[in-house]
This record gives sequence, structure tokens and C-alpha cells, in this order.
Amino acid sequence: MPKPGHTGLARIVKAFRFSVLGFRSAWRYESAFRQECLLAIILVPCAFLLAETYTQAALLIAATGLVLVAELLNSAVEAVVDRIGEEHHQLAGRAKDMGSAAVFASLVIVVVTWSLVAIDRFLT
Repeated sequence: MPKPGHTGLARIVKAFRFSVLGFRSAWRYESAFRQECLLAIILVPCAFLLAETYTQAALLIAATGLVLVAELLNSAVEAVVDRIGEEHHQLAGRAKDMGSAAVFASLVIVVVTWSLVAIDRFLT
């Protein structure tokens, strides 16, 4: 059974609006997201300078974008956990730690991807 509410183009427009609100909230309240956006603003143009092929550029840009996705999800988890309560709870701490680990893993992917493309470009 489908969910009640908007369908078709109205649903797409409404979903887009919620996405914009999500980006605005992340920018306004999450300093890590702002820092990672600024890093992406630097890295995306550099991807076209470093990459020898469009495929390499796509890999570099996708790895960079993955950091933003991970940070958005981490921020969402933290917001929900904080909404539930400020007192320490093992599961709340675990959820926040796993979100942080996801961001860290995405940053490792950036370093590895950019390093391998740079090695391919300059050392082979």
C-alpha cells in the first residue's frame, strides 16, 4: 500500500525542498560539514587538474562527495540521539561513534583514491 501524500512532480518538488533544508541545516549547525564543503570546493577543480581521464576525475570527485554524504548522515544520527536525551547511554554513544567512524572511513577513501591517482599520474 503506498504512503499517503503527494505523488508525481509534487512529491519530487517537496523532496527537493526537504533536501535543500537539510543542506542549509548542515551548513548552519555543523562546522565539520562547512569545513568539508570548503575542502570539496578546493578538491573538485583540482580533480580535473590531476586526473588524466574523465574516469579518474569521476573517482576523485565521487570520493570527495562521499565525505559530504557521510558527514550529513553522521550529523543526522547525532541530531536524533541528542533529541532523545543528553544523558549518556551506551547505545547512543555507540551510534555517535559509528557515525564518526563512517566519516573517518570516507576521509581515508579520499586519501587513498587521491594518492593512487597521483601515483598513477606522476610515478608511472
